[in-house]
Amino acid sequence: MLLTPERSMHIQNDIGADIIMALDDVVSSVCMEEIRFDEATHRTLRWIDRCIDAHRRPCEQALFGIVQGGLDHRLRDICIEGLKARGDKLPGYAIGGLAGGEEKSAFCRVVSQCTAALPTNKPRYVMGVGYPLDLVVCSALGADMYDCVFPSRTARFGTALIPEGLLRLKTSAMAADYRPVDPECDCLVCKNYSRAHLHAKITKEPHAASLLTYHNIRFQMRLCQDMHKAIIAHEFVPFVQDFIRRQFPNRDVPIWVREALQWAMIDV
Repeated sequence: MLLTPERSMHIQNDIGADIIMALDDVVSSVCMEEIRFDEATHRTLRWIDRCIDAHRRPCEQALFGIVQGGLDHRLRDICIEGLKARGDKLPGYAIGGLAGGEEKSAFCRVVSQCTAALPTNKPRYVMGVGYPLDLVVCSALGADMYDCVFPSRTARFGTALIPEGLLRLKTSAMAADYRPVDPECDCLVCKNYSRAHLHAKITKEPHAASLLTYHNIRFQMRLCQDMHKAIIAHEFVPFVQDFIRRQFPNRDVPIWVREALQWAMIDV
């Protein structure tokens, strides 16, 4: 099937999602062909007008434009300005082309550049980001929305998300650990199953992966809700500092995390 901007819009209009994405030309951030980034950036801007024209339900579905440009500061600026020029026809923006293997410091620089340049009165969505640490760092840099398969994918490998990081339920240490996966969590898994119970099931029953997926998604939801509450209460800085302390109790915070949070004027 040939997917055109028009066809993409019509499919998404039929699906009826509240937020739909413009068709873009995405290039892996680790691609070595510089000309592809230039080509993709300008093609993405040409396609955005075709998407806007083909969008049949603008009053019901919010069309987001996607910022491309790889790790090139100049190309990102070109794409940002081009999308901003479309005004209210784009109720929100996505930052695409990242989380594909680039260095974390480069990833954070692009997120920071884009969030700083995009309008603050519209949602700014970082595509493909789902590690809890990335959610907190990107929120500190000004991002509002995320999506990722990480909570379900890591559950299939027997790993649960907890405030201290990752809990690997396949390890032998879990066999006699009768605590909940996360004592702070209010999900049905943490209320009804112990770590030992899930350890016994994880390699034998697919149902266990479903339970961990449920918990991991709830963990991410609670994390985002807690960040939102902290922002509203003007307590986001101490929230981030506490989150980092729990993730890195030995204070071995990665350099990229320290640098990114410094840009957000948060000292860890």
